[in-house]
Amino acid sequence: PNDELVGPLVDNDPLFLILYRELYFRHIYARLQPDVYHRCQSYYNYCDLFNHILSDDDPLNLSLPTQWLWDIVDEFIYQFQSFTQYRAKLSKRSQDEIDHLRSHQQVWNVHSVLNVLHSLVEKSNINQQLDATSCGQDPDKVAGEFGSDSLYRNLGYFSLIGLCRLHCLLGDYHQALKVLDRVDMSKKSAFANVPTCRVTLFYYVGFAYLMMRRYTDAIRTFSNILLYLQRTKLLIPKSYQYDQMVKQTEKMYHLLAISLTFCPQSIDESVNSAMREKCGERMHKLTAGDEKTFTDMFSFACPKFLSPVPPSLDTANQDFHMDAFNTQNKIFLSEVRQQGLIPVIRSYLQLYTSMPITKMAAFMDLDVEEFRTHLLRYKHKMCTPVWSSGPLLSGDMKSCAGTDFYIEGEMIHITDTSVARPYGEYFVREIGKVAELNKSFRTLVGGHAR
Repeated sequence: PNDELVGPLVDNDPLFLILYRELYFRHIYARLQPDVYHRCQSYYNYCDLFNHILSDDDPLNLSLPTQWLWDIVDEFIYQFQSFTQYRAKLSKRSQDEIDHLRSHQQVWNVHSVLNVLHSLVEKSNINQQLDATSCGQDPDKVAGEFGSDSLYRNLGYFSLIGLCRLHCLLGDYHQALKVLDRVDMSKKSAFANVPTCRVTLFYYVGFAYLMMRRYTDAIRTFSNILLYLQRTKLLIPKSYQYDQMVKQTEKMYHLLAISLTFCPQSIDESVNSAMREKCGERMHKLTAGDEKTFTDMFSFACPKFLSPVPPSLDTANQDFHMDAFNTQNKIFLSEVRQQGLIPVIRSYLQLYTSMPITKMAAFMDLDVEEFRTHLLRYKHKMCTPVWSSGPLLSGDMKSCAGTDFYIEGEMIHITDTSVARPYGEYFVREIGKVAELNKSFRTLVGGHAR
């Protein structure tokens, strides 16, 4: 039922009705097809909610579950994303819809969305609290009146993750990681108790690393969250966002496969097996440099990019919702083409310890000068910042090639820099599986098995 029927039952309490409408519109987005009226009214309801939270001189006397607070921030950004794509499909909009959009130009404006998230961060002093925690100090001393309240503290923390997501949707990957400067992803924090928040955080951080050519960091980020999900999948409660989390997990396996194509390295055996099961033969096509496979996997696994500038409503019968994706896909494919010969060069380098440049160039049907250019490109592409501690944008320059080389005169001298694969972990895992099977077998046959 809508809020007009519920209002008299709660004495028309304004805050209760705002929260009720938030759930009401969330249900419409999840189960039905929202029209332009629903989209605008939901925006105005969020404005009322955040005005209640941010405008008072004293903290709002309200206690909500941590999961609900994350859902509010997550749904706020999702509805902005949905409205932006809805508005860009002008060929499907009726004249009444266009007139309604024209009379509500400020609805779901990107600046208002960013302003809300930054205001929540500032009001809660969450960055100062995270700084104090990292230095071993008491965060309550810098939290202030609002930051000491769990409502504002959690909303501020979730807003940092929301800002990371929003900047990724807009294609600003540097800023997406910059807003998380004080968030320590290696420790348990507010996101640890909300599985959907954890998955969202790792997905967008990993994707930002991928688009910034920091493949080692992207692989580490995706591997960590996928391994965590494998170990805890039976413990994760099935909320209304569970299906979305499963889909996001599938996307991360595809992004991990792309990252490993650019920068091959060892990962956890169970994650590697699951990735090969899901991606299958497409991984061989990625290694071969098949652009269509790269495009298909990227289009499936990437977020739904947005343009910060909405199209003019006077350009009817045109669609603009794919423009942002096409721009990002063009950038991605440009990197794919630049890396086209790197797998081939890597395969030759792994076979020899030294070789004349002329001989290897002949193997690849290239002239010597062109081959020198590709060798320099190999050096450049395989050397990236690798995070070890501190802000997510920090890192020491390291080679992720596995094989390194230097040129002396007309000779290429090659050395293997890869770390030996830890087989002990694999055998321990398999021994555990055998022990479990043996235990199950004994139970089935009544304990007489030997």
